[in-house]
Amino acid sequence: MHAKLRRTTGIAASILLSLALFPGTMLAGSTASNSGASQFQSQQPFGIRVVDSKTGRGIPAVELRTTNNMTFFTDSAGYVAFNEVGLMNETVFFHLSSDGYKVPQDMFGYYGQAVEVTPGGSVTLTMDRVNIAERLYRLTGEGIYRDSLLLGKTPPINEPLLNGKVMGQDSVQTIKYKNKLYWFWGDTDRVAYPLGNFRVTGATSKLPGQGGLDPDAGVDLSYFKQDDGFVKSLVPALPDGANIAWVFGLMTAKDASGQERLLAGYSTHNPDLSAFGILQFNDQTEQFEQLVQFPDKNDWRHPGGQASYYKENGKGYWVFTEHRMPNLRVPATYDAIKDYTTYEAFTPLKPGTTYNGADTQLERDASGKLVWSWKQNTPPLKQDQEKELINLGVIKGTDARYYQLKDADTGADVTIAGSSVEWNDYRQKYVLFGQQMGGTTSGLGEMWYAEAPAPQGPWTTAKKIITHNNYTFYNPAHDEFFDKDGGRYIYLEATYTNTFTDHEPTPRYNYNQMMYKLDLANPDLGLTPPATDLAKGKPIASASNEKNQPAKLANDGSTETFWTSAAKSPQWLKVDLGVPSSINRIVLNWGTAYGKAFQIQISNDGVKWKDVYNTKTGDGDVDDITIADTKARYVRMYAIPRGAKLSVRDFEVYGTEQSSK
Repeated sequence: MHAKLRRTTGIAASILLSLALFPGTMLAGSTASNSGASQFQSQQPFGIRVVDSKTGRGIPAVELRTTNNMTFFTDSAGYVAFNEVGLMNETVFFHLSSDGYKVPQDMFGYYGQAVEVTPGGSVTLTMDRVNIAERLYRLTGEGIYRDSLLLGKTPPINEPLLNGKVMGQDSVQTIKYKNKLYWFWGDTDRVAYPLGNFRVTGATSKLPGQGGLDPDAGVDLSYFKQDDGFVKSLVPALPDGANIAWVFGLMTAKDASGQERLLAGYSTHNPDLSAFGILQFNDQTEQFEQLVQFPDKNDWRHPGGQASYYKENGKGYWVFTEHRMPNLRVPATYDAIKDYTTYEAFTPLKPGTTYNGADTQLERDASGKLVWSWKQNTPPLKQDQEKELINLGVIKGTDARYYQLKDADTGADVTIAGSSVEWNDYRQKYVLFGQQMGGTTSGLGEMWYAEAPAPQGPWTTAKKIITHNNYTFYNPAHDEFFDKDGGRYIYLEATYTNTFTDHEPTPRYNYNQMMYKLDLANPDLGLTPPATDLAKGKPIASASNEKNQPAKLANDGSTETFWTSAAKSPQWLKVDLGVPSSINRIVLNWGTAYGKAFQIQISNDGVKWKDVYNTKTGDGDVDDITIADTKARYVRMYAIPRGAKLSVRDFEVYGTEQSSK
């Protein structure tokens, strides 16, 4: 301390001595300096925009670095407002780098470009996209369109600089509720202090087409705020007294009065896990209230991860990715959601047992077939546990496997740390975004795409769509309410952060949500062409039907309606495709009464029939039947129900329609 004081005193004395000896010189120098500063302050910045060579769209989060290691990052429109006064009217080389994008390497091994920098000038630079998914913009945090504004550009969102005084936000949950989108995040950083909000932050936005922005442009978030303008805490103190609260698994359900309610699973931490339970959103106070605390924080039966609504046999469920994959569900009713005993796991474990390594007990039917099904009081079999049982030989080579994802290009295992699953109309399948654990470029920064016929799988093959270098991209969320062009374009966001790495944080972007867009028609995905239901809406007939449940309800495209036969044998359901078509797949979504013994038959004249599938062990639910490519105009389900009724929700035929000429 004394040395510092002496040094400061010495500097002050020197300044005073100079003023006494050379007063004119010091004053003149001060005046000249102020004149130069004024000139620089009025100088316009040089605009640099970095765009995707495929789409021409600006790329967010591109790093530009000068030869003296000054770094700049493009904003969400791909702009940098460069205003380094010492480098104006100079040729400046910028090193360019961005995860998932590249530029050509020059003869000396550098990746970048030299630019003539002039006040008020501009340049556009291009980068080639390596990622299959396209980075669109940052949704949260400070300075989303900072550089665009400095360059006089008009940003697409209403709050482009500092919305809700939010600096950073963790892990998004979003749901459509009462004709709006409701957004919730975990821990949220503030401007005024290093510690922020640890009890859930929220916002709303309008739906696209109903006053909301096109998802390609952005999202206008209206935060729930407190009086000082910072986002307010949405979870008041709960009985367990823990200081930290998170929400996940957002759901809607009607209460006893028939009112739609917004529900969420929650966990509290202090900082270790304290409790799980269910919260209910109060529309008047715009805060969550406790509905129930579950009795055991170590029990697997609680919502978590991302939630997705789906129907099975006409009954609605919420399925969750709490255990990394979509292997947990609950009936989509108010009473079931708050009763932990109604939660089910998708598992091959013998009912009532748990995973126990080589001594694990699996459920098999009389023929020895492994029984994967939704079960109460039996925990899910996780991806790593399934792999261990395969290695031990407990799960045999001929047994069904549900979570052993393989890289579509290399065949390597893909271990999932978190996921989000939704139905996709374009692919006519459930699609999954999975965050990889232990990726090649980043331990938690690589994102994969996969497809399956049901939310629980089987998930078998995955394609890498997003990569990061030593950076984390966690807790993925598929924003299915933004899907465009019949589901061809889908939107994914996740938390972009240096957490769990030794990477320096990216200024402004770190610990915030980044949006990506995936084109499911992109040939780089290597997907088969999307399946077309040739039977939908085509002429259909049946051997008989109950009143008000005719055959046409089996191919109207709705699982809410169904054909029901009379109680006599035989029964058949026949669809006319209109022209001979190449078919390779038939899907029967049975109602409550299914055919145990039935055939799938084809014909070109509707008179002579040929069997292409035959079973005597049908078990209802959904029969997804693959056959060799066969040309036919008529397809028929023919069954011998032995005096019982049959019901079919959907009779679907997939293939390629042939020309009628």
